[in-house]
Amino acid sequence: MQTDAGLFMCNLRGKFKRGAAVEDIVAVGDHVTLRVISPNTGVIEQIHERKRAFIRKASGSRSEYKQILIANPDQLVLVFSCTEPTPRLRMLDRFLVISEKEDIPPLIVVNKIDLMALEEAKELFCMYPPIGYDVLFTSSKTGQGLDDLHERLMGKISVFAGPSGVGKSSLLNAIQPQLGLAVGKISSLTSKGRHTTVVRELFPLKEGGYVADMPGIRSLSLWDTQPEELDGYFPELRSLITGCRFNDCTHQMEPGCAVIKAVQEGQVHPQRYESYVRLRTGEEEVDY
Repeated sequence: MQTDAGLFMCNLRGKFKRGAAVEDIVAVGDHVTLRVISPNTGVIEQIHERKRAFIRKASGSRSEYKQILIANPDQLVLVFSCTEPTPRLRMLDRFLVISEKEDIPPLIVVNKIDLMALEEAKELFCMYPPIGYDVLFTSSKTGQGLDDLHERLMGKISVFAGPSGVGKSSLLNAIQPQLGLAVGKISSLTSKGRHTTVVRELFPLKEGGYVADMPGIRSLSLWDTQPEELDGYFPELRSLITGCRFNDCTHQMEPGCAVIKAVQEGQVHPQRYESYVRLRTGEEEVDY
């Protein structure tokens, strides 16, 4: 635990471990009260209420286990590459649903822009700025966009998340080399990034703030999210749903559906609509 008096190796009090665990008891980013046992060790006496958390259903869990990836973040920095690996935009849409549900401001970072023409990369991610999401285009090799990204991180607790191999650790190393994060290469056999970041940890920035570099995420299951609430987590659909003929409209086949009409008229991007439908029907529970 990081304190004003330095780092402490801490254990949880036994009272926190009673009963079957249905979620992570304490997570990186939690604020706690500890009791000092020795100069470098302590016991966690109290876990304070979280303002927000980056949550998913635990990968491979048969039951609804709430995995808290990071507690109390100020923003979610979603890093995807424009190529190598090819961007999985439905996975990005899942991240955005979590950011909407948990009220974590997102920032989309499109990395490896040195491998593709900027206009081509902008076209790949063109559906996000019109619905209110900021998109930065970066290259850890050329330095493009790094100053803007650095400015967005100052004074905040930022979670870097995204698939493996998109260059999250490389971006952080380019911003602050002293972080010394492990950087992996794309597997030449599978075109999937190796999981070079294996633990979740907060790293301090010189100008203030922290960044959390997380293991590359290849699957992302939404936790405690019902199909009927999903349209509320798509900004472009929220203003449309009151125009549907039926209150329980699923926006898939019903007559008088305002969402389907908006898709047909080009007001809603078809890829975003497809992401909504796949989430609504329970698809995309796959390993990327």
